[in-house]
Amino acid sequence: MSWTEHTVVREGVRLVCRDRGGPGRPVVLLHGLAGHAGEWDALADRLAPRHRVVAVDQRGHGASERRPDDVSRAAYVEDVVAVVRRLGLERPVLVGQSLGGHTAMLTAAAHPDLPGALVLAEAGSGGPNPGVAEEIGGWLGSWPVPFASREAAAAFFGGGPGGAGWAAGLDEREDGWWPRFDRDVMTGSLAENARRSFHEEWERVACPALLVLGRKSFVPADEVDEMLRRRPETHAVSVPGTGHDLHLERPDALYGALSAFLDGLA
Repeated sequence: MSWTEHTVVREGVRLVCRDRGGPGRPVVLLHGLAGHAGEWDALADRLAPRHRVVAVDQRGHGASERRPDDVSRAAYVEDVVAVVRRLGLERPVLVGQSLGGHTAMLTAAAHPDLPGALVLAEAGSGGPNPGVAEEIGGWLGSWPVPFASREAAAAFFGGGPGGAGWAAGLDEREDGWWPRFDRDVMTGSLAENARRSFHEEWERVACPALLVLGRKSFVPADEVDEMLRRRPETHAVSVPGTGHDLHLERPDALYGALSAFLDGLA
């Protein structure tokens, strides 16, 4: 399906969004660390007949500002607020995967009147995780860039729809395919998650929330238990045959869980 590109500028930082248009309740899609707005395309295709769907390249990622000065959690949150307000999205559903889900959660906590609902795909309240920046930085540094082709990149990322989704975020240059982000910006974006948990912010979320986990989830079981203990009204589902990139691996299942959740709110 076609989409319209919008650029929202907040405090000098350029944020690029894909807007599918469409009727009904708006949905804002937030990718994870080192991701890009295009990885939501399969889900957006399913949502567009009933919803206005907006996917955001977050700061430091994709077509948005590559090297913003501020990569704090608060900066990511205020970017979401700016996009929602500039595009006139009324009580949107915030959907985020991994760090994008964490951003969606913090947005809902800090601005309780802004979202109508919250969906966390392979995302939790997080932390503290002192080694996360080093671990993720090491993985990003292991990428054999430039990749010779998108096919080679997809194979490196594990093949299948997950590998293709990661490869789709690369930028073609004369000497091959490169990431559209800088590693230090990515690791800097994790600094606060390394230091502390965000359980109190999770408790402040006032809107209905859905937690969607892969069967081989990256979110620790004790973290999930704590989230459900603090907000027992939270809806939670597990998607068989998936891991951390369940939105790429099984967009149909994510759509089914999301649609059932939203229909239950009507």
